[in-house]
Amino acid sequence: MIKEAIATGATVEEAKEAACKELGVETFDDRIDFEIIEMQSKKVFGLFGGRPAKVKVTLKQEVSQIAEDFIKNIIRNMDLNDITVSTTVEDNVITIDIEGDDVGFIIGRRGETLDALQYLACLAVNRIDNSYKRVVINTGDYREKREKTLESLGRRLAIKAAKTGRKSSLEPMNPYERRIIHTAVQKVNGATSWSEGENMNRHVVIGPDGKSKEYGRGGRGGRRSGYGRRGSKPKQSAPAPNPDRKPLNEGGEVGLYGRIDK
Repeated sequence: MIKEAIATGATVEEAKEAACKELGVETFDDRIDFEIIEMQSKKVFGLFGGRPAKVKVTLKQEVSQIAEDFIKNIIRNMDLNDITVSTTVEDNVITIDIEGDDVGFIIGRRGETLDALQYLACLAVNRIDNSYKRVVINTGDYREKREKTLESLGRRLAIKAAKTGRKSSLEPMNPYERRIIHTAVQKVNGATSWSEGENMNRHVVIGPDGKSKEYGRGGRGGRRSGYGRRGSKPKQSAPAPNPDRKPLNEGGEVGLYGRIDK
């Protein structure tokens, strides 16, 4: 994002100082470009004509600063107090950490508000130019805890599916969280996972892997043929697992929501 200010002064230097003051920066800031629009001229005989100098100052902001300012503005409009925002940049990843007493309002139900803020910040940053920047918003270690919770949930339901032959449907999740579940399930022999539903209702289903040798050994899911009582119809087999038991790519390698194009 580019900010600019045009100011006048008795001299070029005074005009520069006035424009920089308007932008809230110093005249020696290396993010600034100066352009002299008009040079000052003296009055003829000290009475006629003459004009002040006019200068345009352009300030180029860092993309990370744009993301941080965007989040701060939203938090300010949410009337949340005692909130601090810090930003770090590594490669093409902008990480914004939010701390304070009211972070619960920013996280929201199961992280929905935090995810929405991250999505909007990514939109705000990547509409600037053609280079893609990933934005990650976290508060404390919420995302790390959430990831461990999802991994544990996926593994537990996968073991249950392998033992009982029954499937379980999870609540709707974003692509990133669905991928965490898929990855955890693919580490359990005898279970597989797939996604169902559309848009906001898309969710993960965990069930037995009908092609796995582990499925059908013991438990209520121990009938190799898939039949129940005599005369009943065979069970419908779950979708085949991915080749080589690789996790389904729900979220790609760029994190929550993936790349956002203009």
